[in-house]
Amino acid sequence: MNIDFIGAFIIGLMGAGHCIGMCGGISAVISMNTAKTSYPRWSFILLYNLGRICSYSIFGFLIGGFFFSIASTSGSYSALVYLRILAGLLMCLLAFYIGNWWKGLVYIEVIGKKLWQYLSPLTKRLLPLKTPFHAIPFGFLWGWLPCGLVYSTLSWAAVSGGAINGALIMVAFGLGTLPAMFLVGLGAQTLKSWLNHKVTKNISGLLLLVYGLHTISIAIDQLN
Repeated sequence: MNIDFIGAFIIGLMGAGHCIGMCGGISAVISMNTAKTSYPRWSFILLYNLGRICSYSIFGFLIGGFFFSIASTSGSYSALVYLRILAGLLMCLLAFYIGNWWKGLVYIEVIGKKLWQYLSPLTKRLLPLKTPFHAIPFGFLWGWLPCGLVYSTLSWAAVSGGAINGALIMVAFGLGTLPAMFLVGLGAQTLKSWLNHKVTKNISGLLLLVYGLHTISIAIDQLN
């Protein structure tokens, strides 16, 4: 398996606490809007997350294909190596963000806020969710929520070497976030407390920092 896929999965797994902070309230919205249906709550939560991961995969497909096309057209793949260094730097910023050491990554989230202003009203039109399948487009739209964690992982999709690889990296990332998002969506408050605990955040931040520095080191060696 490509190490980038594993890395993307780990990013999602370790960044799940941030995901809960950004999107955790959505589970409460889903619960309130599905209380009168005969469908089980877990089906709405699961398909909401499926929609979210689908949007990530489209991001990865477009970004991965775009940058690979540029590299192919120019005939210089060294640009992808420089982008990998940038991806490593973003990983380090993400580590500081996850560890609560420095919140500089929030400035990157400004990139998507303008688009979110137009998409946010669309999510409200989908409520109440009448069936679990209505949760798929709802989750798909929420996948566009400005998020430094997603943007950092997209930098990996950009250097993946193609559209399919870019999509798979973002799917791996989404699957990494799925266990925590699903369980917390069902009311697992103990897990939420554990993910947001200072020790958990520090360990996750340190591991991501090591991974980011290792990525930068490998990319620099490729340039030499």
